[in-house]
Amino acid sequence: MPDPRKDPFLAFCFKVTIKDANISKATGFFKSVGGLSIETEVIDYREGGVNDTTHKLLGATKWKNLTFKRGFGGFELATWREGWLNPVGKKRSTGTIEQLDTKGATVAAWTFVGGMPVKWEVSELDASKSEISIETLEIAHHGLTRS
Repeated sequence: MPDPRKDPFLAFCFKVTIKDANISKATGFFKSVGGLSIETEVIDYREGGVNDTTHKLLGATKWKNLTFKRGFGGFELATWREGWLNPVGKKRSTGTIEQLDTKGATVAAWTFVGGMPVKWEVSELDASKSEISIETLEIAHHGLTRS
């Protein structure tokens, strides 16, 4: 009999693949992903002569910037960011975010379009601390869908 339990997915590991016209493909594994959010504005509209209600209209839809964090490692995503220091002629990227289970299999995926790197940072480097250096990449984009 199959197990009837439906446990939530573990935030174990995320694989991010970026497809860009300027590079063939960049892939990274991250410990956290933030910004998987969609928000649609609501506009209040008062109709003349109607005093007992306010109409709610749909406004613009906004997506938060995606934020990826991992232990500092490879340089391919930093190199992709550096390529955007002179954005003339650059085409925005498409990417896929995959949530992996403990065996490395994909359990959920999201696709973003029109992405461009807007921030790359490494945590403070301090030899007196025994912390791992954390690399952070932030990507602005034009839309996010569940794959």
